[in-house]
Amino acid sequence: MNAMIFAAGLGSRLRPLTNNKPKALVEINGFTMLEIALKKLENAGITKTVVNIHHHHRQVVDFLNNYKTSGMEILISDEKDQLLDTGGGLLKARSLFDANTPVVLYNVDIITSTDLNSFMRFHEEEKPLVSLMVKDRPTSRYLLFDKNMILCGRENTKTGEKIMIRSASPTLPFGFQGVHIVSPEIFNLIRERGVFPIMQLYLRLGSEHIIKGYETKNDIWFDIGTPEKLENTRKKVRELPEEERHKLISAKL
Repeated sequence: MNAMIFAAGLGSRLRPLTNNKPKALVEINGFTMLEIALKKLENAGITKTVVNIHHHHRQVVDFLNNYKTSGMEILISDEKDQLLDTGGGLLKARSLFDANTPVVLYNVDIITSTDLNSFMRFHEEEKPLVSLMVKDRPTSRYLLFDKNMILCGRENTKTGEKIMIRSASPTLPFGFQGVHIVSPEIFNLIRERGVFPIMQLYLRLGSEHIIKGYETKNDIWFDIGTPEKLENTRKKVRELPEEERHKLISAKL
């Protein structure tokens, strides 16, 4: 598989940390979020990874120019003139991926100990249009699945908004983990253009195509969306046993 790291975001919720640096270069115990994501993907056998850039793009380019891999090719999808959100970012990067190859999509602001190889095998065996890594965890934004873990809708418990794309009763709510896999066929189904979120695309396509959830249970997972979450993540990572820290970021802290 190929991969794409969504690293172009403004990191607005992380300000003032992101006033002078991109979210991708915020550090967890000496390792940038971008490095953690790259190591995770390379250790899973990914041979080509695309990184999109926008906010403080020159810093990301400089980092990647100095980053050493064991053979994984790293390409840049340039969004410095316009930030395209996740859906638009994926579409813009289309020509950079190998043809007819699934793509692992990885949000740069999360870290997880989940075995990506198991997730990739799930996608290859189940053959859905999209596989979503999810977890039974508290959140205000839930993805809703049926008993077969087919995506049926989304619910925002803060706003009360609920969108259903398939009938199911009951539905199973899960939090999205920020890692997903798209089959190459998805590119022929995208009619959106410009700036659009990828979850909007999934909700449109999910009524006619199979989008499946992959539940993780015993993994460790953090996102660094706010300064408070970042500090909590740093603290929790330092407290982990060495083996768990290694699984979490695929590097010795």
